[in-house]
Amino acid sequence: MTYLRLLGIHLRLGVLNELQYRTNLVVQIIQSFVGLVTALLGLGVVFSKTDTLGGWGPAELLAIVGVYTLVSGITQLVVRPSLTRFMEDVRLGTLDFTLTKPVDAQALVSMRQFEVWKLIDVAIGVIVLVIAIVQLGGTIGPAEAAAFAVALLAGVVIVYSFLFILATFAFWFVRLDNILNIFQSMYEAGRWPIGIYPPWLRWTLTFLVPIGVAITIPAEGLVGRLTMPNLAGAIALAIALPLIARAFWKFGVRHYSGASA
Repeated sequence: MTYLRLLGIHLRLGVLNELQYRTNLVVQIIQSFVGLVTALLGLGVVFSKTDTLGGWGPAELLAIVGVYTLVSGITQLVVRPSLTRFMEDVRLGTLDFTLTKPVDAQALVSMRQFEVWKLIDVAIGVIVLVIAIVQLGGTIGPAEAAAFAVALLAGVVIVYSFLFILATFAFWFVRLDNILNIFQSMYEAGRWPIGIYPPWLRWTLTFLVPIGVAITIPAEGLVGRLTMPNLAGAIALAIALPLIARAFWKFGVRHYSGASA
């Protein structure tokens, strides 16, 4: 309950901060619209030449676009801005103020910055998913819905943990400002099913940068393509990666010299 209250406080502060600059809302709407149109145009070009892509039909690929947009919106709503601020605090030595607070420091640095207009991307992702579900018709039952929910939660946890590990490198490297932007560039590959990529890239997007696990597997659950081994693998990774991130965080904190250095 303490962390939920903290989350609510930071969300409220984020809303108040963004309301000072309401032009950002217009800019975000334009950005979100352009991103969605770009994705849909890509699908339109593909399906003007073929009926399927790697065995995926139009409605199934629309589901991937929905998952991609939803996970991206959640990540950019709180995870990326919070971790960007965390890396800046490490660089300036002001992380001391966070570490001395009577709450878990990892939880605090992970949720203290909100970009509330990214809720537009979350809403767009949900709308696209609803449209995809309507187009898929009666092929989605309780089992598919449950598999999708579990895989989506696992995907969000995996993306957060991976980004947190990247951000923790700030304890050793002074300038890491672009590392999250590099991840975002690689994240763009998640707009398409991981199975369409060559084996080496498929392996990279599964094991080194787990975008395929975070995006394709939830979409597979929704359209009935998900196998139990893949779902079990996603759940296992969603359990293991946060533990690795936690251990790496504790190791990094021990190497943090603070402002007094």
